[in-house]
Amino acid sequence: MNVEALQRIALALEFDGRPFHGWQQQDHVRTVQGCLQEALAAVEGREVCSMAAGRTDAGVHAEALLVHADVCAARWQRSPLAYLHGCNSRLPDEIRVIGVRAVDADFHARFACRGRAYRYQIWNRSSASALQRWRHWWMPRALDVELMQAAAVHCLGRHDFSALRAAGCQAANAEKHIRSLEIKRDGHCIHIHVAADAFLYHMVRNLVGNLVEVGAGKRSPEDFALLLASRNRQLGAATAPAHGLYFIDALYDDFCSRDLIGVSRGAGDARA
Repeated sequence: MNVEALQRIALALEFDGRPFHGWQQQDHVRTVQGCLQEALAAVEGREVCSMAAGRTDAGVHAEALLVHADVCAARWQRSPLAYLHGCNSRLPDEIRVIGVRAVDADFHARFACRGRAYRYQIWNRSSASALQRWRHWWMPRALDVELMQAAAVHCLGRHDFSALRAAGCQAANAEKHIRSLEIKRDGHCIHIHVAADAFLYHMVRNLVGNLVEVGAGKRSPEDFALLLASRNRQLGAATAPAHGLYFIDALYDDFCSRDLIGVSRGAGDARA
């Protein structure tokens, strides 16, 4: 019996999270993983499983979520574009494969990931935006970005982030290493960029909810530090809504997911 040779590939995905019940495939609901696997199956002529660097919640967006899948080696060698344009022609408009490259057979999008990065967007104006309604969290009360950044400093480095984890978090260890956390204002929009080795369930959205309370003057940066030290989620602010959150990068030993944007090549020249 002939066994088809397989090639593991990494795909970078961009998607608008509004119409989907998150990344992970589920019965009877529309998910990003489900749509991607249907598109891959149409290209391959067989069922294809995929694995992502992280599972996004319903409503969360992505600019470069890294996914791996095993595909026909011969087809890949003939045309890597089959997995870019071929998939895109079968995906809904809200999802696009924006880059693809060959990876080693033992590469794993989740377990090989050395770090992840997110951006959260806040629309800080007295009136909501008609154009950006599902791209930001609308916050009509004025926010002090300098106070928010002063609070954010307390997150840098390795800490126990139990105070920012959701009740349903199944992680065995609440210690994570936040490598960078920057808060910047651009007109009416406040961007919060955070990168870490890994994140707890709802950690970024809980972080944002508490930073907004600091910016609004409801708690001080020192209060925020005490909250982190307490390791008590019940003392924190409400979770920020999903639609302001974007998965923006996944870091691996020799590339990151943003490196793949616009790329459809083999592993050797994927960074060209």
